[in-house]
Order: sequence, then C-alpha cells, then structure tokens
Amino acid sequence: MTNVDPDEHTVDELTAELETIDDEAELQAILEAERAGQDRATAREAVHRRLEEIGADSGESDGVEEGTETEGEYEETKEDVGDEAEEAEEAEEAEEEAEEAEAETEEADDEPAEEDDGLSHPTRDKKHVRALADGDYADLWVFCETQGGELLEVSKEMLGKGRELMDQFEVDYGDEERVVAFLMGDDCDGLAEECIAYGADVAVYHEDERLERFLHKPYTEISAHMARGEGTVESTDWRDYDKPRYVLFPATNNGRDLSAKVQAELDSGLASDCSDLFIEENEISNPVKTGEPGVKKTVEKVLHMKRPDFSGFEYSTILCLDNPDRDFHPQGCSVIPGSFDPMEPDSDRDGLVVEHDMDLEDEWFRVEIAEYDQLEAGIDLTGHDVIVCLGRGIADDPTEGMEIGLDLVDAFDDAELGITRGIVTSTYQFEGHVEAYSKEERQIGETGQVVAPALYIAAGVSGAVQHKVGMDESDTIVAINTDTDARIRDFSDYFIEGDLFEVLPRLTEAVESGETALEPEAVADGGDE
Repeated sequence: MTNVDPDEHTVDELTAELETIDDEAELQAILEAERAGQDRATAREAVHRRLEEIGADSGESDGVEEGTETEGEYEETKEDVGDEAEEAEEAEEAEEEAEEAEAETEEADDEPAEEDDGLSHPTRDKKHVRALADGDYADLWVFCETQGGELLEVSKEMLGKGRELMDQFEVDYGDEERVVAFLMGDDCDGLAEECIAYGADVAVYHEDERLERFLHKPYTEISAHMARGEGTVESTDWRDYDKPRYVLFPATNNGRDLSAKVQAELDSGLASDCSDLFIEENEISNPVKTGEPGVKKTVEKVLHMKRPDFSGFEYSTILCLDNPDRDFHPQGCSVIPGSFDPMEPDSDRDGLVVEHDMDLEDEWFRVEIAEYDQLEAGIDLTGHDVIVCLGRGIADDPTEGMEIGLDLVDAFDDAELGITRGIVTSTYQFEGHVEAYSKEERQIGETGQVVAPALYIAAGVSGAVQHKVGMDESDTIVAINTDTDARIRDFSDYFIEGDLFEVLPRLTEAVESGETALEPEAVADGGDE
C-alpha cells in the first residue's frame, strides 16, 4: 500500500511527490490507484518516468508510443463524458480492426518486399520533441524585415507596438523586460542601430552577403539559433533565458513564411495576420491546460492576439497557453502591416547592438538567384494621414470621378488615393491622364492593401466585407453615398447622404480654405446637408 493518494493531488503536485519515492512497489501501487481513480494520462506518465528513473520496469506504456509525448491530454472516463467516450472507444476498436486486417494482408502476401528507397515513409522515424518545461522566458522579440537595404515600415510599426507593450508590462508586473529586434542580411549593422532608434533595447543581427535576399532555410535556422541563445559567449552573454517570451513577425509574404517555420522550430504556436495585441492575465478551466477537471488556473502575462475573421466581419482573440509539463514559448504572431503607428525615431536612444555568430552551411544556399528583374515600385497606401477611396459610385463619369477624388487628395498635406475591387474589375473607360489610378496596385481590401489612416473618406463605396478588411482599423471613417442602406453606413463614423460628384468638390473647397482645420470631424460635417 501507499500513503500517497493520487486523487488528492494535481498532476504537478503528484509529480513532485513522486520524486521523494524510491520504492518500486509503492510506485506501482500509486499507478494502480491512479488507474482506478481519475486515470489521468499525464499522471500515469509521471509514475512511469519515476519508475524508469529508479531503474525499475515501468511496465506497459498505457498506449503512449515510445519516444512520443501526449502533450498533457486529459483522458476522461466514460462516466465523465458519456457519448464522447463511447465514440472514442468505437474509433479505437475500428482502428484495431484495421490494423489486424493490415497484418493479415501482409501475411498473405508471399511476394518479397520492395527495397525501401527512403522516400515512401518520410515521417516513419519522426518523433515528437518535447518543448521545454518550466523554462525561463523573457523579452519581446521582433523580426525586422528589410528590403533594398532599408527597414520595412511594418518593422518600425511592430517595434513601436513592442515598446508600448513592454512599457506597460513593467507597470503591470514590475518586471523590466526588453524589446529585442532581430534581423539578418547583407550590410545590416546600420539597420540594427536604426532599430534601437525606433524602440528596441537590443538589436541582434547576422550579416552575410548571401543573405541579401530572403531564403527560407538560412533565415529560419539563424532566427531559431538566435532565439535559443546559441552561439559564442560574445553574442549571447547579454541574455540569460531559454527562449523569448513573445515574438512578432510581419504579415508580409516573407514574414508569413518565416513565422511558421521559426515557431515550428521552437516547438510553439502561431497566430497569423493579427491587428491588435495586449498582455494581461487569463483564467482557464480547460482540463487539457490545467491537468485535471474542475480546476481553474490563472495564467499571467498572456499575449492576447486579435485577428479579423470572416473577411473582417468578426474578430477572434488567440491565446497561446501551456499544457501541463509542456511549455509553448515564444507566444508568437504575425502582424498585419498598417495596424500600428511607429514611434518617432530617437537617434539618441541607448541600446545594445549585438552581432550574432553562427556558421552557415553551404547546403542552405543550394538555391542561387542567378538573374532577376526589378519590378517598378508599387504604390504604398499605408502610413498616410488621409486616404480617399473611390468606388463604383463614379460610374456615371469615371474620369471626372477620378479627377475630383485626386483634387481632394491634393488638398490634404499627407493623403493618397485608393480604389475598390469594383473599379479594378470594371470596364470603365478612363482618359489617359487618370487611367493609371484605376490599377490594382491601389486596391484596398482583402485582396488588396490594408490601411489604417487617421481619416478614411469612402466615396461611392458600398461597403462589402472584403473591402471592410482593408480599412476597418481607420481612426475616423467618412462615407459618402446616395444609398442610405449601403452596408458601409454600419461601420462609418459619419455618413453623408449625397452624390459624390457634388459632395467631394465641396469637401475639397472646405479643406483648401482652412474651414476644416484638418480635423476629421469637420471634414465630415462640412458636406452633410
């Protein structure tokens, strides 16, 4: 018999208690008591591990294949879940029958087996690698993507948001943790200094002429190597933790690619295409996360990652929470460009610039770019104070509609013209001097650009959910439409019922005369009659 009743302990408490027991018989008794009681997979695993530690035969593996981990699943009894347990049992029986049938087929096959070419079962020997448990995590890391020797605007935006998050982190928790920029490329030491000016406390960079353009393998390997704190003492002595607490990537083509690969390398999770972030505690009761049913647990310092769903019609908040005996760090996401404002750069900010040291394998560069064409620079609608967007409402006179939209753009100090998908796919005939403004590069929406200006003026735009994705984060939205039932009215701050051919010139006149004082509210009120 044993004096330890596993039913009276959480899995963590039981694991700690097992460390004090060296008697095989007592451990076997605890195992049997667990099977007869709550029968938790993670608890049984803890006993098996302790038996192995003292050199005893751990017996059956309770269905856990050698070399794998259950990642903290909670196995409920049939009485606990009723039909769900029956369905699980039926599925297990079906799987066993399939395995028996496969074995019979193999026995009946008298032909010699073909030689394994190593390709038929590429994952045969793949085993789950358990992430760190009870690791030490700190700091918020930001991947700063570069292009043409410059930081992308979204990199500056993420650094600014990271600075805001970690400043508030210190206020809430009393712990001072840093914003760490990490980047790689050719001749990027100067860009590392620029990252400090935009809010980073530390900038870690890896420089190699072969990294001038984004390449999947080396960028992934270097990023994971940096995050784990691997390398020479000179490049790692600034930190003393296992992995970053949080990590942000840009939701660009390269950033989306890299974020998934790096988080997989670090054995963690990823929330993609997020538009808002905040850190706070979260109470959970899911037994997969707490280790047993009926127990609530408060988790601190959780990164809440908000992302648009259903074409921006709804928003979801994604959390990356640990399982018992299994840590998911860094908590990571990719960020939609234009979601945040960069901070004003301060060239006098103090910060640490670290050159990362790592040997890069030649095999990682087996793909070589021998020749390429430089595309013409596209139109970047992000980062402007004002966006004037034109929709199908210009159909009566497309050229004039484009002209009066451009007149309003010119009236502001920092504005740009956008269009809807409807104009891009239309058969409207534009005169040559405005035709260039009808191209796809100015499209705003789900398949176009995402903008978040201080003022968004939508003229003749119906407000399809696909368009809403591209502009819903704007501070102030002014809609102009003759249709009072247009969907855009539902998510506009101001709705002007009127013909854009009449309203836009009046707004332009008001802005040019200074009557609006460049205040969005005044612009909206100026034409609402």
